[in-house]
Amino acid sequence: MDQQLLQEFKADLSAARHPVFLTGAGVSTHSGIPDYRSKTGIYNGVSEPPETILSEDTLFNRPELFYSFVMQNMYFPEAKPNLIHEKIAAICNEKGYLVTQNIDTLDAKAGNRHITEFHGNLYDIYCSKCHKQLTYEDYAKGYRHECGGIIRPGIVLYGEGISPDNISNSVNHIANSDMVIIVGTSFVVYPFAGLLNYAPASAKLWALNLTEIPAAGIKQLTGDALDVFKQL
Repeated sequence: MDQQLLQEFKADLSAARHPVFLTGAGVSTHSGIPDYRSKTGIYNGVSEPPETILSEDTLFNRPELFYSFVMQNMYFPEAKPNLIHEKIAAICNEKGYLVTQNIDTLDAKAGNRHITEFHGNLYDIYCSKCHKQLTYEDYAKGYRHECGGIIRPGIVLYGEGISPDNISNSVNHIANSDMVIIVGTSFVVYPFAGLLNYAPASAKLWALNLTEIPAAGIKQLTGDALDVFKQL
């Protein structure tokens, strides 16, 4: 990792009045939660495209397939926040904000009070028919609610739209930021990747990632983000 660039990043973060973090699955891999599309990711070797399995159509028309995939591959109730979650939480609670693609609730568990879970989260569980809120323990017993409805997690499925509140909250914080830090995401999924378009022209733009992301005008610290956060 480029040490000179690292020092520049630390100086920018220290000077920032309202930094906004945009994070993805690479943040939670250090907590033992696999990412999605890597060789060891949850989409590797699936029987059907994830766009099919994790769709609204499959949820309602093939609920047993949806349920088995989600329960076997996406829930990690014993996972704990790692240092990246904790450092981001401390910075956000002091002066910043987090918009995350992650649906594992580890940022909230790390104590982050300034957060938008852009794609919802796996532990917002409810019956799609009567809308009763349920627990993970309820869901682990089966996908059919006592009212006959299908139980689902409150995550954005393929074919569904992002919550308007999540979009407006995210855009407002980005628009009022003076630094945007992208961490642990390939940054190719829209509309999440499009949030960067709302950053002020004067904002410092950084990416901390194992590989460079396809975005212009961003300073990129390539390597394990955990190594960066250990030094903050």
